[in-house]
Amino acid sequence: MATRLLVVDDEEDFLRSIVMRIELRGLAVHGVASGSAALDYLRGNPDTVDVVLLDIRMPGMDGLETLRQIKACCPSVEVIVVTGHGSQEFSRIGRELGAFDYLIKPIRLDVILERIEAATRAGRKRRAD
Repeated sequence: MATRLLVVDDEEDFLRSIVMRIELRGLAVHGVASGSAALDYLRGNPDTVDVVLLDIRMPGMDGLETLRQIKACCPSVEVIVVTGHGSQEFSRIGRELGAFDYLIKPIRLDVILERIEAATRAGRKRRAD
C-alpha cells in the first residue's frame, strides 16, 4: 500500500510545490496550511494518514502544539517535523513529544522521501506488533 501523507505548512508556495512533487512519486498526499486544519483533517479522516510532514513555525497553533495534539488523537501516525529555523531545543522537544524525525529546510526531495519511507515502515511495524 502506498504511503498516505499529510503535509502541514503555512507557506503556500512550499506546500503546493511539495504536495505536487510527492504526488508525482506515487504517494497519496494531502496538504493543509495550519495546525488546526491538520487536526480537523485527521479527525475527519481517521486511519487515512501514515505520516505527517509538519512545519514548526506557523501562525496560530504552532507545530509543537500540533504535534502534541496529533499524538494525543492519532498516536499511530508518525510525524516528521520540518523547519526553516532549526534549533537543538525544537529538535529535543519534538522528539520528546513523539516526532519520528526533525529536518531543517531547505531539504532535498530525496531526503524527504527517504525519511517518509522510514517513518512509514516504523509506524506499520509498530502497529503490527
